[in-house]
Amino acid sequence: MTQSMTIAEVVSGYADHLRSRDVSAHTSRAYIADVTEFFDHAAHSRAAQSTTTDAGVRTAEFGVDDIDLNDLRSWLITLDDAGAAKSTVARKIAAVKSFFAYCVNRHGLTNNPAARLRTPKKESRLPTVLKPQQAADLVSRGRPAHAEAEDSDPIEAAKWARDAAILEMLYATAVRVSELTGLNRSDVDYQRSMITVLGKGNKERRVPFGKPAQSALQQWLNLRQTFASGGSGDALFLGVRGGRIGARQVRELVHKYGSDDPSAPDIGPHGLRHSAATHMLDGGADLRQIQEFLGHSTMSSTQIYTHVSMQRLQETYRQAHPRA
Repeated sequence: MTQSMTIAEVVSGYADHLRSRDVSAHTSRAYIADVTEFFDHAAHSRAAQSTTTDAGVRTAEFGVDDIDLNDLRSWLITLDDAGAAKSTVARKIAAVKSFFAYCVNRHGLTNNPAARLRTPKKESRLPTVLKPQQAADLVSRGRPAHAEAEDSDPIEAAKWARDAAILEMLYATAVRVSELTGLNRSDVDYQRSMITVLGKGNKERRVPFGKPAQSALQQWLNLRQTFASGGSGDALFLGVRGGRIGARQVRELVHKYGSDDPSAPDIGPHGLRHSAATHMLDGGADLRQIQEFLGHSTMSSTQIYTHVSMQRLQETYRQAHPRA
């Protein structure tokens, strides 16, 4: 391995490598943060074992090719002691495996210390979903307030209309929050009631939506100019300052409207996606159709909804059957 390259330089090159592979921005940020976190841990561990107290000095004294399996195991033990979720640990292991594989292929690293790391099994937790009536109540919650605001404050009216359209579209199409925020007006086919979504791996798919979502979307588009600015471009949903709305704002509004129903579980946009898929399965759609609808690359990701539906059936049985 090139001795003249610092760890920071190698990590920077790895970031460029991820971008060149069309890895999503979210995954890239997470992987770089995980790799950086590991090297910070390694630096502090080496500093603690040395008479030198300046961790910065110690960092300069070791490189990527000095890392061994014990360094990685020490980091994972620290994560476990901190109570990190298995899913988080699995992602961090995937990050360092990807990083050291890159170092082997690109920089001639002769020993891959991450090769023997095992990814923990995923926790078999079923997704939290709303009941059909809870979902219907949630996605229509902005309508009355929108009607009242329209006569008084145009900004509030536009905000209510936008929120109602976002809630309707999330549930109607079951798109991921990143897919929703990435939509442009040109992605909406009003005649066929379809949207074109750019999903994971830059794969396009066409997703239908119903009349309630179309009505809410049209109301928002009639008021979109209230928020529009020179930087709005063709973005379908806008923030109050005119830019494309962000995923964090969408999550906040879903939680906000959801909190109005104390009987319903607290969910985010992904909870609406899970709910829509489960309700489609309960309504008679087959798994292959739901897989295509959600944009899952493998059937195994879609099969979880059969377990959710069975769990709901068991709960209904226990509540309703006199001999349960």
